[in-house]
Amino acid sequence: MSGKTIPSKNSDTDRKTRLAEQLRANLQKRKAQSRSRRTGEADQRPDGLTASKEMQKD
Repeated sequence: MSGKTIPSKNSDTDRKTRLAEQLRANLQKRKAQSRSRRTGEADQRPDGLTASKEMQKD
């Protein structure tokens, strides 16, 4: 006997349900984050490759 267990259909369903719930929670969090960024003021940080090059001038 190898000690391995065969996953049942019930555990597969539980896993899919759990993953679906996590996906929904993540989506809601990302939507809320996006909404807060839209209603807030513009970000004043420099963006892009030029900003990263300026930081690496050691």
